[in-house]
Amino acid sequence: MFIEPNISGERRGWIEVICGSMFSGKTEELIRRLKRARIANLKVEIFKPAIDIRYNEMNVVSHDSNYIQSTPIDNSQTILLLANDVDIVGIDEAQFFDDEILHVCEVLALRGTRVIIAGLDMDYLGRPFGRMPGLLAIADFITKLHAICVVCGNLANISYRKSAAEAQVVIGEMDIYEPRCRKCYNDAQVAN
Repeated sequence: MFIEPNISGERRGWIEVICGSMFSGKTEELIRRLKRARIANLKVEIFKPAIDIRYNEMNVVSHDSNYIQSTPIDNSQTILLLANDVDIVGIDEAQFFDDEILHVCEVLALRGTRVIIAGLDMDYLGRPFGRMPGLLAIADFITKLHAICVVCGNLANISYRKSAAEAQVVIGEMDIYEPRCRKCYNDAQVAN
């Protein structure tokens, strides 16, 4: 990734989005980038939606049990209140945040903050999820990760829901979801 040198000395911010299906390593990559920033003595704040309590109420935790301390919040505007004078803001599970998350990220980047966001780009039906399409549109850098299809072993990009629940948001793990490639996902949809 090339970053243009800043001759003026003014701190420049930008927005990075890490997206993909469940089990693709999004949170793992978010944690890796944030831990590297801390090693460089940068001031980092991490946020996650309060509804995500799968592994821990306070920490952002990957499926591989890697974790980093975070602040759970109910409203994206809270990030602006809690992220003053920081170098980097990390946001996990961005698809669950409200409409204001785009504005919050833009304000942070204009303040000179590096914003790193992770989230599902598609829901269990393969449709754009929440505010992620908007975040992808305003991102300066995008990393799309893939899982491995549990049926055929090819690259997976859709989180197939094994349960009959129809709500868009159903928090769960391998008991409810599994990564599928486009073909295996569609084969399952036709069979149901």
